[in-house]
Amino acid sequence: MTAPVVEDLLRTLAPQVLGVLVRRYGQFYACEDAVQEALLAAVVQWPEQGLPDHPRSWLVTVATRRLTDEWRSEHARRAREVAVAVRQPAYATVAPPADEEPPSGDDTLKLLFLCCHPVLPVSGQVALTLRAVGGLSTAEIARAYLVPEATMSQRIRRAKQRIEAAGARFTLPSPADRDERLGTVLRVLYLIFNEGYTASSGEALHRAELTGEAIRLTREMRRLLPDGEVAGLLALMLLTDAHRAARTGPDGELVPLAEQDRTRWDRDAIAEGAALVTEALTWSAPGPYQVQAAIAAVHAEAPTAEDTDWRQIVALYRVLARVAPNPMVTLNQAVAVAMVDGPRAGLALLATLDADDRTAGHHRLAAVRAHLLDLAGDRAGARAAYLAAARATTSLPERRYLEVRAARLADR
Repeated sequence: MTAPVVEDLLRTLAPQVLGVLVRRYGQFYACEDAVQEALLAAVVQWPEQGLPDHPRSWLVTVATRRLTDEWRSEHARRAREVAVAVRQPAYATVAPPADEEPPSGDDTLKLLFLCCHPVLPVSGQVALTLRAVGGLSTAEIARAYLVPEATMSQRIRRAKQRIEAAGARFTLPSPADRDERLGTVLRVLYLIFNEGYTASSGEALHRAELTGEAIRLTREMRRLLPDGEVAGLLALMLLTDAHRAARTGPDGELVPLAEQDRTRWDRDAIAEGAALVTEALTWSAPGPYQVQAAIAAVHAEAPTAEDTDWRQIVALYRVLARVAPNPMVTLNQAVAVAMVDGPRAGLALLATLDADDRTAGHHRLAAVRAHLLDLAGDRAGARAAYLAAARATTSLPERRYLEVRAARLADR
């Protein structure tokens, strides 16, 4: 078995194994370290010795031994071991036989909810989800978010400490709490996807390892928890990521939606996403992710930019504005309104965001205003807005795109 195949398998198994250990012993911090050591042992042994009959059980056994060794070797942890022994029956601390496959479905779901515990800040939820559920290394997460590895390591360590300090239980929330916290879990997955699809800073526009991981985790979430909004989020990710190959030119420059070569779009992903959202909307009340996926499907199914059904998109944005009003919805709605009722109508809607602290000074507000001013024939105003947007963004591909747009207006 080749090393890349082993790594892919381990990334899938890591959250399952961690879930088994945390369910048994309740010590997230120690269990996560033990699982990482087991994964390292597998990376070394499996390519040379071959895949064990039951890889997940092998990892659980090795991680349990590491955990036991750690408890025995450090006097400071012996008190915890006694507490676990008192709290649980003796058989609960014994590793399963090598030929026994432990259940994993509920554990993965519990782990995802645990990583998105409300005691954590959003940055901690994202980092811990990528580490514990996504199986990414600390170095990989640090590279994705353009921070030093030591900084990301501290962030993850603090998140684990806060989880333990809060006394969080490794159980699924009650139905009422689950529904309340499901929004947080989906938001974290969407944040991971968005950071991968349009990196907030740096040279690269895309971070494929993050979009791929977000899609994989959302697929697992849907398998374990059939829910209309989970299906809607997966559909939205697939329909959005389907454009990835056409979003950049030969030199990595950003290509806007209207100018993309649609023959390069991933039609399989579009078909899957459209089917998902269509099915979800037939049996579930429309939530924000489902409506956004429906909008993405209208864009994806248009053979050319000119064939886009903008009236349907405007209608869907009205629905979205009712179920999940926020400035970014208004921002995108303004573009759709401009395509139906003219750029001045779009600019009027955009003006309602000028006094909103959440968007004031945001580069996307300036960029959309520039686009609509250009459509309205105000070249000087559009150029000034493009330059303002370029100054505000921290993404180098976006900055270069906005500066090119401004330069073209100056030439004209």
